[in-house]
Amino acid sequence: MKALVLSAYKKLELLDLPIPQPAADELLVRIRACGICGSDVHGYDGSTGRRLPPIVMGHEAAGVVEAVGSGVTDFKPGDRVTFDSTVSCGKCFYCLRGQINLCDNREVVGVSTPSFKRMGAFAEYVTVPARIAYPLPGLMPFAHAAMIEAVSVAVHAVSLTPITASDTAVVVGAGMIGLLTLQAVRHAGAGRVFVLDLDDSRLEMARSLGATETFNSRNDDVIQKIVGRTEGRGADVALECVGNTAAVRLAVESVRKGGAVTLVGNVAPTIELGLQSVVSRQIRLQGSCASSGEYPECIALMASGAIQVEPMISAVAPLDEGIAWFERLYAREPGLLKVVLEP
Repeated sequence: MKALVLSAYKKLELLDLPIPQPAADELLVRIRACGICGSDVHGYDGSTGRRLPPIVMGHEAAGVVEAVGSGVTDFKPGDRVTFDSTVSCGKCFYCLRGQINLCDNREVVGVSTPSFKRMGAFAEYVTVPARIAYPLPGLMPFAHAAMIEAVSVAVHAVSLTPITASDTAVVVGAGMIGLLTLQAVRHAGAGRVFVLDLDDSRLEMARSLGATETFNSRNDDVIQKIVGRTEGRGADVALECVGNTAAVRLAVESVRKGGAVTLVGNVAPTIELGLQSVVSRQIRLQGSCASSGEYPECIALMASGAIQVEPMISAVAPLDEGIAWFERLYAREPGLLKVVLEP
């Protein structure tokens, strides 16, 4: 089978690899679409430490079941499926509590660390445990289905955020996850959603997807404007979808006393935090990790049109063009959001 292999940092090769064989509890999935995640782009140069070469990356995927393991009864060849990026053990303290994203033995498809390696979906075939797979509606395009993993990150973050009807929410960052979070926040009942970013084209897309108002934090005094639009108090909640000091500061300062900030972004491993502002104003900080069983909800939201992904897909390209697309994404080419590869 053809596979896009990270053979060394900043070196991708299209190679022929053996087709993997499913274990008793696994599916062999013929991949029809796999999105390039920001974490893949960061892993491309080794900066995350979670893509140790050689590795086939790719975890935002969908396809058709080619074969099933001897112990699988819920799926059959020909079924259209997607699958979670997280492989949880189902047995540890956290899994038994339903917090599968916090599994003590958590592994991730398309990720390689000193403790585990799981080949990913930038390939014609991949094997995954049947327990992390989900059936797809017949009319959902595979390129859209490859976005379910990203949608689940946004939906999970919103599920952890104390949003009530008519609340004012702030989303910091209008990248892929920020734009999906915007839609999930609106669906959760927020009355107004303000979106902040440094890129005017992304802010324009945020407005087209339902943002009440957007602000370029490079040019605007955004905190003053948000406070002015909320009777001098600030927003009720903020969701931070970037993951650096400046973005977290904006999220914290944008909410009212007693407000809540959910931290979704994870670019910088450490940040500076205005502790006095958090403590003296009794701000609740909540981390959000991946997703935890929200796939069926996300599939339903996308099928109903409540969450749209088509506007965020910048390109759909064959796998053999993947090397060039990685280089363009790594170079931060303006205007690119999601690139989906088709093996």
